[in-house]
Amino acid sequence: MKFVDEVTIQVSSGSGGNGIVAFRREKFVPMGGPAGGDGGRGGDLIFEATDDLTTLYELSFTRIYKAEDGGHGQQKNMAGANGSDLTVKVPVGTLVYDLESGQLLVDLDHKGQREIIARGGRGGWGNARFATAVRRTPRIAEKGEPGKTLRLRLELKLLADVGLVGLPNAGKSTFLRAVSNARPKVADYPFTTLTPSLGIVKPEGLPSFCMADIPGLIEGAHQGTGLGTQFLRHIERTRVLLHLVDVSQLDMEEITRNYDVIMAELREFSEELADKPVVVAANKMDLPDSRELFPEFRDALEARGVKVFAVSGATRDGVEDLLKYLSNALKDLKGPDLTAANEEEKLYEYIEPFVIEEEGDGRWTVSGPEIERLVAMTDFTSDEAIAVFRQKLQKLGFFDEMSRLDAGEDDIFSIGDMEFAYREFFD
Repeated sequence: MKFVDEVTIQVSSGSGGNGIVAFRREKFVPMGGPAGGDGGRGGDLIFEATDDLTTLYELSFTRIYKAEDGGHGQQKNMAGANGSDLTVKVPVGTLVYDLESGQLLVDLDHKGQREIIARGGRGGWGNARFATAVRRTPRIAEKGEPGKTLRLRLELKLLADVGLVGLPNAGKSTFLRAVSNARPKVADYPFTTLTPSLGIVKPEGLPSFCMADIPGLIEGAHQGTGLGTQFLRHIERTRVLLHLVDVSQLDMEEITRNYDVIMAELREFSEELADKPVVVAANKMDLPDSRELFPEFRDALEARGVKVFAVSGATRDGVEDLLKYLSNALKDLKGPDLTAANEEEKLYEYIEPFVIEEEGDGRWTVSGPEIERLVAMTDFTSDEAIAVFRQKLQKLGFFDEMSRLDAGEDDIFSIGDMEFAYREFFD
């Protein structure tokens, strides 16, 4: 399966069903009164985090997702059916961004987490809802509230306790195969690993932990060289960085420089990333040159306060001691602080009920969730519905705000999908 860690999709919740105008017409029931049912609620668009997926590849086939619309109201006060919710499953570690604003909507960071991304529209009221002591035979019914449509950017960040970093061909894939059930590709040439891999490590007698093998980084990775930025973000959520350094067939100056190159790239990408605890594994200790250079390399790094282990991914020498150290270190480290988003399932917050903006050339735009919903749900073919519409505008304070504007009688005001002349509001 192809590894995909970023995808753009469009999602829509279901629209509410329309309410209807109907009256009871039964034998021996004179003046039965209004009996138009309400429309059903539109389905919600929900994201659910699952361990069954490890990539966004499945979502790259279908780019548009829409929940079911609510059914229309029926006669005899029968409400329309509610639309079915649509649940889209995504890998644990998926971040959901609004493509237009860049706002983080939700962070799906644990298995089974379910978040409503777009709520379904409310069903419109039937005329039975509008009956009063004065209005005995209302011929008013609301249209259903339109569903919400969002264009989203999904970004996957792997969730792992330990992140493997190092230059290409440092032996990261061989090491991960040796310590876990993961089976990344291994070969004797650089850039063997092209996609991140996850493995579960189980040290004897100690708690297990998750380790991620990140494709080899090179100088300039923070600027995208070698696809660096695509992979660096996958280690932002790790708690410990395990830096593998190849100490074979190189002189001491080159080995130290290789270590410094990777640490510099981490810092250039993110100060927070560079400040994570780092453990160094001097790899390929099964080779004679490595054993000769290791003492000097270890002393140089421990002088900087870095813990260094001598290991061989090929023979597993020194591996158990390293894994036990990592497992014990993880006990005292909390997970990364995750961004809070979608609190109380509210994706957006509007402070004002509406905003009026002048566009020029006698045109104005009115925006706001409540006033746009009111326009969308009003049946403008009904004089009674228009009268109710005007009453609701009055309650919102819309007419008071209009009277303060320097607008001409022929100026056009756009609200949602409708346009009104200024004079229409005050006729």
